[in-house]
Amino acid sequence: MKIFFTVFLILSNLSFAQITVPDDYRKIPEILDNTELLYPFIVPDKDYGYWRVLTNDPDPEKAVIYESQMPDFMTINEPLPEKGFFQKCMGNRCFSYILACKKERSVYFSSEKQLRDFIGTVDNLPEAILIAQTYGFSVDTTNKLGSSYTIEDSFIELYLSKSKGCPEIKESYFIKINRKNGRLESKNKGVYFKGENCSTSIQTASK
Repeated sequence: MKIFFTVFLILSNLSFAQITVPDDYRKIPEILDNTELLYPFIVPDKDYGYWRVLTNDPDPEKAVIYESQMPDFMTINEPLPEKGFFQKCMGNRCFSYILACKKERSVYFSSEKQLRDFIGTVDNLPEAILIAQTYGFSVDTTNKLGSSYTIEDSFIELYLSKSKGCPEIKESYFIKINRKNGRLESKNKGVYFKGENCSTSIQTASK
């Protein structure tokens, strides 16, 4: 049994060592692991007179995450949607959505797909990270295997992370996003982190 365990550890360490990020990839800035700080970088695919990102908080002042410049004459009073993107719990401040104004009409964007449609062409790194997050990927600033990028004319390529299990397991994914249409391709590069303890928060999040 001890021999088997030793061999398993050796093989695990070897598999970790084989996962590498090309030298020309840059580290994603730590500030970009916060989803709320990505929204100001969105350049919408269509021309909206005004748009804002909100949570489902019943308090209007607390609900706003980000808003573009709002004309003085415009007021928008809309009921809260029943669903949104990045659902993380049940209750208040558990999901986000976009409320936009086009030709004096209000338009909701309240799903991951609708968020991708709102972004449209991928203009920058924050938009690419947001699109990746709609597919369940995240930035792990503790390791380059979960937070690296390179930007080309036609594509933005990323190394991002997905977590699962308890104890936590983190897997590195190579992601390629077409800047013209936002189409995402991904490839699992393998496990780069295995936790030893099982915390309540991780166990709840993985369910």
